[in-house]
Amino acid sequence: MQIIMKMLGRQTNTFQFPWKWLYSTGQRGEMDGVQQQMNRQNAISFDRQHLWHPYTIPGDPHIAEVVGAQGVYLHLADGTKLIDATSSWWCVAYGHQHPHIVEAIQRQASQLTHVMFGSFTHTPAVRLAEKLLRLVPPELDRVFFADSGSVSVECALKLAIQYQYATGHPEKNRFVTIRGGYHGDTTGAMAVCDPEDGMHQIFSPLLRSHFFAPRPTCTFDQVWSEEQIEPMRKIVETHHEEIAGCILEPVFQGAGGMYFYSPEYLSALRPICEKHGILLIFDEIATGFGRTGKPFAQAYAGVVPDIMCMGKALTGGAISLAAMLCNEKVAMGIRDHVPSAFMHGPTFMANPLACAAGSAALDLFEEYGTIENIHRINRKLTEGLDSAKKLTGVQNVRTLGAIGVIEMCSTVNRVKTSEIAKRHGVHLRPFGRYIYTMPPLVTDDMALDRITHAMCEAAARVTHSDQMTDTIC
Repeated sequence: MQIIMKMLGRQTNTFQFPWKWLYSTGQRGEMDGVQQQMNRQNAISFDRQHLWHPYTIPGDPHIAEVVGAQGVYLHLADGTKLIDATSSWWCVAYGHQHPHIVEAIQRQASQLTHVMFGSFTHTPAVRLAEKLLRLVPPELDRVFFADSGSVSVECALKLAIQYQYATGHPEKNRFVTIRGGYHGDTTGAMAVCDPEDGMHQIFSPLLRSHFFAPRPTCTFDQVWSEEQIEPMRKIVETHHEEIAGCILEPVFQGAGGMYFYSPEYLSALRPICEKHGILLIFDEIATGFGRTGKPFAQAYAGVVPDIMCMGKALTGGAISLAAMLCNEKVAMGIRDHVPSAFMHGPTFMANPLACAAGSAALDLFEEYGTIENIHRINRKLTEGLDSAKKLTGVQNVRTLGAIGVIEMCSTVNRVKTSEIAKRHGVHLRPFGRYIYTMPPLVTDDMALDRITHAMCEAAARVTHSDQMTDTIC
């Protein structure tokens, strides 16, 4: 160190490391001033030249700049205020910048921002795990924290394969699921998404081949028929020697079609999996934390999976964090075999800031995830979307919990729909044939009325758009 000091021409007792003087108060203030001078046009121009956004072309002209958010509202740089009717892709369950979550992050930031979870534990992770285990069925008693929902699915698939390997069935290394599913954009997750009607067809050369049964046609509120499970049963009986696990989104398929199916399907599936030594995996990333009207969608069927994935609302949308939970059978199944450790280790696993945010979010779930509050939201969505049933070009209108969907006969013009909603002070991001809302659980009745009104007007207007294609009605 003395040699380094001399080379730098500084005395040991006066040397300051670069990060101390580079980010001094005066320098930082000067940098902030420069940043503040960037006008909206410059920021948008830079964005279009250099940044990529999800599922958009480079330089997308329809990207708007957000300068702040509070509660259910997004504040744009041009002064517009929009209700975030999609909870920023279904994760901001308790509104933006909720003080309870923000304060928890700030407190944690003053103590410990990160440490590798491979050698250490810490109170934020322990506290969050304790709270999670109080919400899920008692059989799910092991918690593995991951970076994102998609990564938690990767963990679940890897754990199922490692379990089968450890218990003497290395040949069981493929998966079965139902069509219409969506589990994320990482490689393993893409492989168990719908291979034909999903968004990942062009990546098929990269993906492992799995088994896909037709998704049940019996919807959530229809009378169950046992014939619905037969296609799945036949696949499992034929290929069970190859199948490590069965993964699906319980009750509600999100990005695969905003589809609600009968909980009885899960009840019929459980014994089939048990009979053939197949682990049952529930992807509750979108369905968890009250979104469907239950703490987790598995409660509708009373079926407990072997492995459960969760994410999105886990931190109230403040920081990316996910979790994979499993039962004792799976956890101990790999313990006495080489490798006895589960072979996955994210760098930012159980990040203290994210865990602190998660604990604070679960405090809010106890307040806003109540049956009464979800029923209130569902009632307003059902009433508000009722008029859309009469519109030409609408195939179906449906709600479940805090989810509302208008399914059109044809592909929706996303840009036009968003522009119509914006005039009502609402942000919508439709996809495919679906105009939908999954609002924050803190959304009041007046805001819900504005959301449903915007959705109905968009459905009426885009019905007659000459840009609609693939009509199925």
